[in-house]
Amino acid sequence: MVRKEQIDVFGSSMELLVFEPEGRGPFPAIVVAQHLPVAHEGLEKDPFTLDVGERLAAEGYVAVIPFLFHWWPTDDDMMNKAKAWRDDWNIADLDATYSLVANLDNVDAARVGILGHCWGGRVAWLGACTNSSYAAAAMLYGGRIQLGLGPDSTPAIDLVANMACPILGIFGNDDKNPSPEDVAILAQALTNAAVEHEFHQYEGAGHGFQDFHNPDRYRLRQSEDAWSKIFEFMNRHLKT
Repeated sequence: MVRKEQIDVFGSSMELLVFEPEGRGPFPAIVVAQHLPVAHEGLEKDPFTLDVGERLAAEGYVAVIPFLFHWWPTDDDMMNKAKAWRDDWNIADLDATYSLVANLDNVDAARVGILGHCWGGRVAWLGACTNSSYAAAAMLYGGRIQLGLGPDSTPAIDLVANMACPILGIFGNDDKNPSPEDVAILAQALTNAAVEHEFHQYEGAGHGFQDFHNPDRYRLRQSEDAWSKIFEFMNRHLKT
């Protein structure tokens, strides 16, 4: 079952989709940070984003997906939004989303995670670094983590000491952003900060390899294996 919510962030209205399992709960929950290519035009326009919410609900999670691109007109160019992105706005979006999730009647607030693909992978990393209430995080091929986005922003990698939950990383070895060299830097930063982490890297897969909506990028075998690892990780940290 999916429904819509609407919340205000700094005077801007942000839509959220809430996917719920059958039953009364309380359930664990996952905040989902959308990827960039299609979802920037609207959550319901992107079949990949909808599929993520449906998969999580079928696995017994309340999945809440905020429309993080609400700051710009939906028909604005994708790259304009990427260039104008601000981490301070993003953190405000995530904090507002977490507050909504933690106060849902059918959610156990002690068992909330965050997950993101592509652009959302960086968002998931940032959320885990700025909200110590998350119990688990998963980031899939998130790039630009070594950068800060927006005025006076801190590179997201430099916030790693604040990460209070374990994190799963999923990557393709043919990716350029993040490249395997970038992945090694992220892993080292997590090790240095004593953050529990689990990274998996796939041969024959590049950026966006889970996106079935993009046949040039999609890799079925690697994608399904990655989903199994996502659920094993989230179930271990949010269901036990």
